[in-house]
Amino acid sequence: MNTNDMPRWATAFVLPVLNLLSALLVAALVIHLLGEDPVDSMRILINSAIVNPEGLSYTLFYASTFIFTGLSVSIAMQAGLFNIGSEGQMYIGGLGLTLAMLAFDATLPWWLLIPCGILGAAVFGALWGFLPGYLQAKRGSHIVVTTIMFNFIAASLMNFFIVKYLIPPGEQNTASRVFSAAAEMPRLNSWFPILGDTPLNVSFLLAIFALAVYGVVVSRSAWGYKLRATGLNKHAAHYAGIRISKMIIVVMLISGALAGLGSVNSIMGSTHYLSLNFVGGAGFVGIAIALMGRQHPVGIFLSAVLFGALIQGGFDLSLEKPNIPTETFIFIQGLIILFCGAMENFYAPAIAKLIKAKG
Repeated sequence: MNTNDMPRWATAFVLPVLNLLSALLVAALVIHLLGEDPVDSMRILINSAIVNPEGLSYTLFYASTFIFTGLSVSIAMQAGLFNIGSEGQMYIGGLGLTLAMLAFDATLPWWLLIPCGILGAAVFGALWGFLPGYLQAKRGSHIVVTTIMFNFIAASLMNFFIVKYLIPPGEQNTASRVFSAAAEMPRLNSWFPILGDTPLNVSFLLAIFALAVYGVVVSRSAWGYKLRATGLNKHAAHYAGIRISKMIIVVMLISGALAGLGSVNSIMGSTHYLSLNFVGGAGFVGIAIALMGRQHPVGIFLSAVLFGALIQGGFDLSLEKPNIPTETFIFIQGLIILFCGAMENFYAPAIAKLIKAKG
């Protein structure tokens, strides 16, 4: 049996779970070598990130951003494009959001100001995604190369804009001024007090809505069929009447917009100002989430929650286990990317043989 012919349950569930367990097994070995008990460490991590309501709230807060960056990478993958530029697109999306806040937070009420910020993030992110999309569609530039380079350009532009224009007079911190209270995303603890004093906000609900829309559009719409056809075989899609260049540009616009929306949770939901390094690698985590989640909305959600749990649980675990530095969880993220990305089909031949033997 060819690995491409394996049933959906094997490729969508069994392979990702085996890859994840492999990454966690290697991580357990590293924790053991650091002189700590892997089982006890896992217990602390799960209790801190999932069982404890306040910890779960932080896990879902981090996951809210990761869902958007995971969707950004996933929809590009559906068209056969490997968008590594979600980091830069989220950066520029945060700039668009901030410009909207600084322009209108003193005059507009919250019910107009917040949608204005969301729109600014989406539009600026989309425009930053459009540029490499246009270069790929019209000039043949490779999307991987251009999106990587645009990440560095975005970081340099952010540094220039913040230092030159956005730092308030007399301040030394490389950040904009704090937005007015009207610009703060409503927090979910006002409706669910059990969540405690955490930054989990309405952005989480927006992320769930985005997942639902993504699932319907990709799987149940005519445009989604054209999108998947483009990703499977561009030549066949072209002969079927699909305009490949237009599809690439549109997909990169949507991908950039989704990445830009990731800044809403980080800025309007938490810090309430634009800082130089607010993205914190969320765009690159989105790559792992798209790969591990197999570009499926349920898989993207579960993967985003997993990475959110690693961050939240990692903080508490490093406090209780001093021998385990916080950098260990960056290493674990790297292992997950390795097993779910570069080695995603490592177990596929064995599973295919097992299915064939039992069939």
